Amino acid sequence: MKNCISAMLENNVLPVVNENDAISINELMFTDNDELSGLISSLMDCEALIILSNVDGIYTGEPGSEGSELITKINENTADIKNYITDSKSGLGRGGMHTKYLTARKISSNGIDVFIANGNRDSIITDIIRGKDVPCTHFIGSTRKKTGVKKWLSHSGTFAKGAVIINIGAKEALLGQKASSLLMVGITGVEGFFKSGDIVRILDEKGKNIGLGKAQYDSEKTEQNIGQKLRRPFIHYHYLVISDKD
Repeated sequence: MKNCISAMLENNVLPVVNENDAISINELMFTDNDELSGLISSLMDCEALIILSNVDGIYTGEPGSEGSELITKINENTADIKNYITDSKSGLGRGGMHTKYLTARKISSNGIDVFIANGNRDSIITDIIRGKDVPCTHFIGSTRKKTGVKKWLSHSGTFAKGAVIINIGAKEALLGQKASSLLMVGITGVEGFFKSGDIVRILDEKGKNIGLGKAQYDSEKTEQNIGQKLRRPFIHYHYLVISDKD
């Protein structure tokens, strides 16, 4: 997909990618165009992603209700605001503001600025590009950019073949400040069938999703070596991404 889009841009052709045109197999189906736009912006290493809605952005309450205010800036240190978001959808697609929020949060963590704005406003895209002060919610891109591999992995949850369950020690290591790989000694269980090189989810002992990564062992060998101290990690840090902490 990246090479195709790049070739079109080099020939001054504006690519238009639609989720239900680009993906024809149910197993590979994205949630909606919001998620697909996030994947493409990461693949292309874009400077910014603009997601259009029928409101100006994310509000502290129901848009238009008394006391509800537009949240104009969100960065990686902003507290969880999912409680402000309703599940209502525009009627034009499967995703609503909740999907837009999750996509924006994930993509901004990749170092890309994301804007959620009202597509009904005249010249909204050009105004944002020119830096004009327009009503919108701006997710400020993280200064800690991910590598291309980690960007790809962060969008690979749909393709996960199975999962491993980890103990509290492994969980604390993965969520800590120091870069850590997932070692076999920290695994307490295996779910599903996967081969070496497949994407697998990482779950804590309560079933909460911690992250995902590229397995270096298949499910059979993993089960045989649960809790063992092996030289090679189950998932190397370079091929592992941790879920958003919010």
